[in-house]
Amino acid sequence: MAVEDEGEETRRPLLRDTELTGTLWTALAHIITGVIGSGVLSLAWSMAQLGWIAGPFSILLFAFFNLISASILCDIHIFSNNTTTVVNRSYLQAVNTFLGSKNGFVCGCLVYFSIFKTGVVYTITSAISLRWLSIIAAVMSFTYSFLGMGLGLAQVIGQREIKGNISGIQATNSTQKVWLVAQALGDIAFAYNFSLILLEIQNTLKSPPSQKVTMKKASSIAISTTSIFYLLCGGFGYAAFGDSTPGNLLTGFGFYEPYWLIDFGNACIVLHLVGGYQIYSQTLFVNVERWYVEKFPESAFATDIQSLKVLSLPEFRVNPLRLCFRTAYVILTMGVAMLFPYFNEVLAFAGSIIFWPLTIYFPVEMYILQKKVVAWSKKWIVLRLYSTFCLLVTIFTLAGSIEGLIAKRFG
Repeated sequence: MAVEDEGEETRRPLLRDTELTGTLWTALAHIITGVIGSGVLSLAWSMAQLGWIAGPFSILLFAFFNLISASILCDIHIFSNNTTTVVNRSYLQAVNTFLGSKNGFVCGCLVYFSIFKTGVVYTITSAISLRWLSIIAAVMSFTYSFLGMGLGLAQVIGQREIKGNISGIQATNSTQKVWLVAQALGDIAFAYNFSLILLEIQNTLKSPPSQKVTMKKASSIAISTTSIFYLLCGGFGYAAFGDSTPGNLLTGFGFYEPYWLIDFGNACIVLHLVGGYQIYSQTLFVNVERWYVEKFPESAFATDIQSLKVLSLPEFRVNPLRLCFRTAYVILTMGVAMLFPYFNEVLAFAGSIIFWPLTIYFPVEMYILQKKVVAWSKKWIVLRLYSTFCLLVTIFTLAGSIEGLIAKRFG
């Protein structure tokens, strides 16, 4: 088994307990904040495609997948053999440590794609939410999700009717129904994915109890809480609109009144996603800029600081590499978002393409190595069947999302 050299940082001894301040509650807050995002706005639409039985079941099924993944990742925080002990401070580092540099390269590509797709999705959602927008206020990151759920409940109470049916929306033909179901599952997958941040959160926890115990408990509570929230948000939205359920609960022409509250919800979305765009993109920015400096240490493009003055604005200092790369990145995400401004289809594509490799495959493979699971043993067979089933689900959702994007883009 190859272990890639991750530098001195990975070989540092474990931090003393007094240097770690994370608790169950901080971990819980980080997970919930990381999980709940713009994907929650598509869950009512997903529920409408799947119906009252398959919809809730699918949400709970993906919650189960993520719970297993979280439990597995908690066990691989520390890698130890006869010669070395490595603290895996990130998901990508863990893959490099357990599975070697080749798998690490593939994982890195998927991680950076995940960051990029988040930028694209956040650009699309923010752009949609700017329509009708007249009020900007400081709000918590997922206030708009509660607004969507509350408005759905209020509409159900007001109309005194629970809309929807067991089989979901009736499509024009059976083939189209299959594609819509696939897209709905992809949207649910996007709403749940949080594997990439789990090890970073675990690395901040103090002990006793052990970091693994605390993180498993936090993951269980967070996923259970999130699942209940998703079921309520998706269920109330579907119950309110039935076959007319919009793709985006707040901006899909579902709610019109009260206007000030809808505007407030869209302001929340913009404020949340603008900040989220910056946070998610920083990882990619830092890694690319570090790679360039290491590759071209003598390059003035990476080390110079230039003074720049625009019109009457105060003079500010910029680095040419940062200015060019970050500007190009923003333009690229905006370009893709403009080319494919289709909320549900883009969410489905983004969720399906990373679900199996990052949530299922890499964690399972690392767990098998960590626990030295014997090939063809009962545990090994169960893990392989689990991974294969999730792969088939991913292929199905990916095909549906691609079909949806092509249909929307080219008619």
